Amino acid sequence: MSGETSHQAHIGPYRLLSPLGGDAGAVHRAAGPDGRDVAIRLLPPGAVPDIARMREVLSPYVVDVLDGDPAASPPYVVSRFVPGRPLAETVAEHGPMSGDALRRLASGLAKALAAVHRAGLAHGALGPETVLVVDGAPVVVDFALGPEGAGGAGGGPAGDVRAWAATVIFAATGTPDAPAAVLPEALRPLVEAAMAADPGARPSAAGLVEAAAGLVLPGGPETRTPPPLAPPPRRAPSPVQPSPVSHSPVPRPPIPAPAGPAPELAVARGWARLLTALVMVIAVAVVVMAPIAGLVLSLCAVTLLRVAGTTARGWAWAFGRTLLTVPYAAAVAVAVPLGLVAATAVGGEIDSLAACAFGAGAGAAVLWTAPGVSAPKRQLERMFLSVARRPRRIAAAVAVLGALALLAALGALTLTPSFSPMYGLQRSLESTMDRLQNAVNRF
Repeated sequence: MSGETSHQAHIGPYRLLSPLGGDAGAVHRAAGPDGRDVAIRLLPPGAVPDIARMREVLSPYVVDVLDGDPAASPPYVVSRFVPGRPLAETVAEHGPMSGDALRRLASGLAKALAAVHRAGLAHGALGPETVLVVDGAPVVVDFALGPEGAGGAGGGPAGDVRAWAATVIFAATGTPDAPAAVLPEALRPLVEAAMAADPGARPSAAGLVEAAAGLVLPGGPETRTPPPLAPPPRRAPSPVQPSPVSHSPVPRPPIPAPAGPAPELAVARGWARLLTALVMVIAVAVVVMAPIAGLVLSLCAVTLLRVAGTTARGWAWAFGRTLLTVPYAAAVAVAVPLGLVAATAVGGEIDSLAACAFGAGAGAAVLWTAPGVSAPKRQLERMFLSVARRPRRIAAAVAVLGALALLAALGALTLTPSFSPMYGLQRSLESTMDRLQNAVNRF
């Protein structure tokens, strides 16, 4: 594919609509194959964005990455189109921020960085040009596009924290290099900590979120000092890499939605998660009722979802990832019926066939969502987001999937499991479980 986008109507499957700016027209507004409004950023040759991790960043304060192709010429990243204005333009037109507007910006940017860092990435270029303002709420774009964003030596999470401080100073003063002393008294200690010369002494993004939650800036009802911030343990910086990068997991803080479009997005995500949960209840219940057929369907479904979620990697990668989860699911599928049989030692009796079916259902749950296995669930949530933004579609989807989930759960609890077409396996499992149960009871 040619890098001259001015003479082509498409980039990959996306139809170009208009340039949005960037170096040499590097960002375009485009329409996806499904008609979705997206933004495409073209990257310099040789750039290798981690599309899979970028898609894992889910926050109302960070643009949703939808797709991308690191192998294209040039590479590109596709994200949701955000109808906002850069922070630099907003401050230039309306003047510096103060009071609640400044608090919301500082808090929202901290939550955005925390979400990016949880995915094992760093922004690498946070600033007034990579922060869009939508009805007063910040939305961070163009993250993890360079070596710094991949967690390299160019700053990483510690560099992002310093960039957060510089961006907040710009929003409050209109000048990127103004001293922290000009900030409101309640905000000043937090910004000074984030600008510490030693990267190891700076707070984490999660620490910024916690401290910013207690801010009340001039213009609000009162001014109070944020809670004391405990910096992370100091580490000796590398002589080659002066800005060490922390890869330790960051606790996931609650993210209250700001005013404007962010609350709508948060509500839509909530509905999408509910619809996804109903689908998984149906899938597990089907496996309990028909273990063999249900497991085959679940394997096919999770593989298809992985393909849909990783268009740049294709079938082979998605099928390989699914195969890697099979031993994990099999271990759980065996452990559950054995645990149920062991429980009969303290009294009671369990139907051997039902125990095997519940084990198969537990294995199916692992295929859909389990620690380390969440890609199918995330892709379902993304697919349901378009439905969850429209009230009538939400009502219809919840009614249909809710009814199906209820019926499936009742069937799983009341019907005799069928291992069709492997009836020989069914008899063998039932006989083996009966012998185990008798042995446990005798013991």
